[in-house]
Amino acid sequence: MQVSLFKRIITTYIIIGRTFKKWLFPILVGFFLIIIRLIIFFFMALDYIFIPSLWIKKIKNPIIIVGNPRSGTTFLQRFLVKNGFGEGTQLWQMIYSSILLQKILKPILPLLEHISPAKHHSTDAHKTSLTSVETDDASMLFRFFDGFFLYGFLLSWSKNNLFYWFDPKKRDNTKRDFNWFESLWKRVLISNKGNRIVAKLFSLSTTSPQFIKKFPDAKILYMVRDPINVIPSGLSLVTGVLDKMFGFWTLPEVDRKRFISRLYNALVELQLRFHDDWTSNRISKSNVMIVRFDEMMNDFDSLMDKIINFTGHKPSQDLLNKIKITSNKQKLFKSNHKYNLEKFGLNEDMIKNDCKDIYETFIN
Repeated sequence: MQVSLFKRIITTYIIIGRTFKKWLFPILVGFFLIIIRLIIFFFMALDYIFIPSLWIKKIKNPIIIVGNPRSGTTFLQRFLVKNGFGEGTQLWQMIYSSILLQKILKPILPLLEHISPAKHHSTDAHKTSLTSVETDDASMLFRFFDGFFLYGFLLSWSKNNLFYWFDPKKRDNTKRDFNWFESLWKRVLISNKGNRIVAKLFSLSTTSPQFIKKFPDAKILYMVRDPINVIPSGLSLVTGVLDKMFGFWTLPEVDRKRFISRLYNALVELQLRFHDDWTSNRISKSNVMIVRFDEMMNDFDSLMDKIINFTGHKPSQDLLNKIKITSNKQKLFKSNHKYNLEKFGLNEDMIKNDCKDIYETFIN
């Protein structure tokens, strides 16, 4: 099935108007974004003229971190990027995806922070800014006005369940999406003078077999965390952003409940889709390493030994020292990101039942 860009835009506009009572502001933002996108498209075309290495650059041995939001993906990605495993995509590189345009805008990045989507992000989860390495899934929203960010933050409010718009089994955009990631990552590597990308894609939970077919040398680190912890934390992350933007907890209860139910089901489905591909052997086991959140927090040095071997990274003594220091910090870490099940109308039995396959295969 096809869902046109025009249909996604109009549907989103109506949802924002009806749900948040914002009718004029989205139009103004929309015109602004159209102008920005046209400028970006123009400069991306110029990239191929003035940066000929784009024609021959290859994505080799990418490290891809996959898992539900709040399963430890951000911490692991930023640690690997900071310590030389590869290059990560910064938020501003996803938005302003032309290398030439980035050279022009870099001096005024502090000013652009004032109109950055990152300013709505809760710092209780993790600090973010335009220069922070973030999930590459966000680029799907900026590039195509599509993807799970669009569904998770806005289209989940629809009275009609629009999940099928974003279900790869119903609407398969993997060829378009993977080609875009390849184009984006080439630019990141050229800009940073790097050779290997370290990306974070929670959407790959549903499309890992197709991704491995596109990038057969990819190394996927799949993050597993107890659903009782990861699901309400993920809900809290999204609703925290929406509360800053629209006053989520002041909206009618019936709308909030419908939204939370939709988002909860999507977060469960992300885990189940990967589980189904994993247990059905549709995923090449040589391309995937299961990373458990508890091990990352309590035995980080041992986990990193496994990751180093799995990814084929050559560790320096400085890296080994940093791993040891981080391992000690992890054991003492206490998150400021607070949440509870009752706030979202959930309970432990419900989550354990809905995610029983996850517990049987990955947790227990």
